Amino acid sequence: MHLELYMRERRSLVEAARDRYLPSASEPPGRLHEAMRYSVLAPGKRLRPILVIASAEAAGGKADAVLPTACALECIHAFSLIHDDLPCMDDDDTRRGRPTNHIMFGEATALLAGDALLAFAFELISDNLDLLRDGSEDARALEPAAVRVAKVLRVVARASGTWGMVGGQVADMDAEGKDISAQDLQYIHSHKTGALIEASCVVGSLLVGGSPQAVAALSCYGRHLGLAFQIADDILDVVGDESKLGKPVGSDVRQDKATYPKLFGIEESRRKAREEAEMARAAVECLGAAADPLCSIAGYVVEREL
Repeated sequence: MHLELYMRERRSLVEAARDRYLPSASEPPGRLHEAMRYSVLAPGKRLRPILVIASAEAAGGKADAVLPTACALECIHAFSLIHDDLPCMDDDDTRRGRPTNHIMFGEATALLAGDALLAFAFELISDNLDLLRDGSEDARALEPAAVRVAKVLRVVARASGTWGMVGGQVADMDAEGKDISAQDLQYIHSHKTGALIEASCVVGSLLVGGSPQAVAALSCYGRHLGLAFQIADDILDVVGDESKLGKPVGSDVRQDKATYPKLFGIEESRRKAREEAEMARAAVECLGAAADPLCSIAGYVVEREL
């Protein structure tokens, strides 16, 4: 399958829906809504929402049935980037080729925009219930729509908070300037980045009533994909092209962060990223041709600019 076409079509679906769902800057509080839209509407790959759609399709569902949740994952990702860029965190001035949120709107508004996006994401997931009640997927689902949405809410909450992304960010900050083990490094990466990617790979299947076997396969896929993605990001921070990445390179070295290149070197890190991508692909072989987009995404994640 042609990955570029697939991602462009799914990205267009997400971007149109996301623009509809986000509160308008003309509604009060306008400045907060403007800041929220600034980060969520910024140019990007839309990897997480595309994974939500791809997991739904791999389980036999349709993209339209999971669009609110796909957009919710993008809102959570945007929230994490806004907070990650703040002076108290990584103190970055550019993101996706544009000034970061706090540079545009000030630290207080940026902080609150991130908070609002996290809360809004759970509102969107709850809104997905109405789509499922009206959708054809319900006919083959083993569980009522409300049960499936409740499961998704728990998966996303766990992946976002202390057991996932936020916990990983704290571990990442604590490891700055220290020599840590490979096990500790894997913990950081699998939580700060991997947890939300794994959740993205699971929730689409859950929403459309995917079988327990499909959900388990997609969870395994997401776990390996998330680690591969972050290892690749570590490499790109050393050897990437800033004009293509849309953010400064070399920040990990300047802040003495725990990364795979720091611990293993560039070539071994490349090998590990490709190994994780291959394990991701193997995890969804049982889903047949429906998982072809996911297999292609695994290759894309590690080969971009590597």
